[in-house]
Amino acid sequence: MKSKKQNKKELLVTFLFIFFFSIIAAMYAKWKQIGTPFVPETILYFCTVFLISICSGLLAVRLLRYIETKTNLVKQVIPAILGFYVGVYVISYLSITSGVFVWFLIKGRSLEEFFLHLLKYELKPNTPTGNLMIWLLLATLMFFYVLWKRAMEREQKLKEEKLLYQYETLKQQVNPHFLFNSLNTLSSLINTFPVVAETFTNKLSSIYRYILENSESDKISIQYEISFVMEYFYLYKIRDEGKINLHINLNDYDQCEVVPVSLQILVENALKHNLTTREKPLHIYICREEKYIIVKNNLQKMTTLVCSSKIGLKNLAERIKLITGKKLLVNETADEFIVKMPII
Repeated sequence: MKSKKQNKKELLVTFLFIFFFSIIAAMYAKWKQIGTPFVPETILYFCTVFLISICSGLLAVRLLRYIETKTNLVKQVIPAILGFYVGVYVISYLSITSGVFVWFLIKGRSLEEFFLHLLKYELKPNTPTGNLMIWLLLATLMFFYVLWKRAMEREQKLKEEKLLYQYETLKQQVNPHFLFNSLNTLSSLINTFPVVAETFTNKLSSIYRYILENSESDKISIQYEISFVMEYFYLYKIRDEGKINLHINLNDYDQCEVVPVSLQILVENALKHNLTTREKPLHIYICREEKYIIVKNNLQKMTTLVCSSKIGLKNLAERIKLITGKKLLVNETADEFIVKMPII
């Protein structure tokens, strides 16, 4: 990510480029029109070209920021280019019209001749301002190149993050500690509670099936994700009955989607970093707040910190940002650990 100093430097370079380009374009246009660029009207030409360039640049930046929040940036290329072309076209002709109007006022000419002069001398194809279509085409091609380059870079980054995310997700779930505890619990249940052992085995199988089936997906229905989390939580609850509680309060989520295995990672994070006892049970809450799914738990930090690279949470945050264009919001208070995950 670029630093503020680099951004300021790029902004200054861009401003200077537009400034000197506007001077050259204005002098060339006036020279082609009357044979000399050294007339007062050249300043007005400069102001018009400079205004068009600045407004077009701001439009391009605004469009880029907007479409980068979309899930599939490649599909937004054509609409963005058309929007840019139409926007610059409108900006250009409004700027030219404003410039000619100011020139009329300075010269003291009758405004009754304004529109006739505008159409006859300023907007004709064979005039410098009439060649605006060529400049528009060049600007659109430049915008297309920048947009396409960003789209390819984003798609490549998304693929790389996706592979890393899949690896970390599977590694987290098939880690020896989790598997060892699950098999130990299953072993004790077989002799004492065979019916529960069968349910435990089915849910364990279902968990890994869900991970494998959705490892290549970018999004999944919250309904399926919640079902997966409940099965995952069941394995812990069998072993730690009375020590942990999961509270789910979600309404109207039929059309909502989230990143696969995302809720499980957040629940696992709470289980991993907090003490759980029958006297002080761990409570995990999953609810909805507008366009976010909230996962929070009462804070009961372990006295001995668990060794963790936090890669899972970081990868989840990066993946959510790439897919939704929004951030995973994490907030820790004196009593609670709260994570807000944007809905797709």
